[in-house]
Amino acid sequence: MLPAQVNRLTVEEAADRYVELVRARTLTGALSPATAEVYARDVATFVRLAGPGRVLDDLTGEDVDAVLLAFARKPDERRRPEDRRTAPGGGVQSPASQARFRRSVSALFRHAAAVGWVHLDPMAASSVTARERGGLRPERRALTKEQAEGLIEAARAPLDPGSEGHSPPPRSTAPAEPGRPRQRRDQRTEVRDALVVLLLATLGPRVSELVRANVEDFYTNDGVRYWRIFGKGGRTRDVPLPDDVARALDAYLAVRPAGEEEKALLLSWRGRRLARGDVQGVIDRVQRLVEPGRRREVTPHGLRHTTATHLLADGTDMDAVRRVLGHSDLSTLGRYRDDLPGELEVAMGSHPLLRRRDGRRPPESADGPG
Repeated sequence: MLPAQVNRLTVEEAADRYVELVRARTLTGALSPATAEVYARDVATFVRLAGPGRVLDDLTGEDVDAVLLAFARKPDERRRPEDRRTAPGGGVQSPASQARFRRSVSALFRHAAAVGWVHLDPMAASSVTARERGGLRPERRALTKEQAEGLIEAARAPLDPGSEGHSPPPRSTAPAEPGRPRQRRDQRTEVRDALVVLLLATLGPRVSELVRANVEDFYTNDGVRYWRIFGKGGRTRDVPLPDDVARALDAYLAVRPAGEEEKALLLSWRGRRLARGDVQGVIDRVQRLVEPGRRREVTPHGLRHTTATHLLADGTDMDAVRRVLGHSDLSTLGRYRDDLPGELEVAMGSHPLLRRRDGRRPPESADGPG
């Protein structure tokens, strides 16, 4: 049924009211703060692309298509300008980002239709959808074992300053360059970067979970260090740290600078909580220390894929992997499980049903079948 009278709000007015409602839903636990901010960011982008002064009810399916296409061509602002030129697809929005943006706009119009801001939902007449991925983008795929080990070795180097070629550079005592302050002791970030990469590569947290972590979220029980991770939907999970990661945590806490964010685990050299956008820069810095033959660009989400893929490939119980990653359903793991080169050949070459207890394949019967 059509509303008797439409409230002819501008796109900007409708978006402001909608975002206020979305953020209010975090108070009841219906949405996580991180999810609400994604909606808010997408709606703000929609306002810019559609035109803030236009009346929401005047937008047609063609107008929405034009916005979706404009978003698809928009540079991915999470990347540095110099990286966009060499990125797959030229550094524009990925199909996954386009699909997410379309869902955010759809949710806005569903609400608008329900409360009488539009006569009809224009999304029903929209025809633009994100192209099928056809495969994961290179930076979203799991790193191979060799690539992952190269990244982890590079991350651990500052934790073992005695290893050859990995001593941290001496602190400069020379006068600072004009206009540029000399690096202080609390500006050194190698140990923090090591911890970031080790947590991402071995536990696979969401980047939002990583930057929200506080010092008090890490505790010891029966000699085992745990991280209490506050995940999506208000769910928490306690994940044990591998010994090497626990040692990296202790090394970082020993040199962690004091700052404005006393509770935050990961601090910038200015003493502020590390932001989501800073994490990619951390990974890139560590990647530059990896020998070229083992180096491949990867995002924080790609390291989440890496965790899932290698734990499952090593025979870790699927439910244990689900709990490490913080999923409520086993079926979701399929999206994080990437193929590894030669994996099927290895699996079939050592089939568990064809192995004897001594590890040898049973000899074929001389009498043949029957």
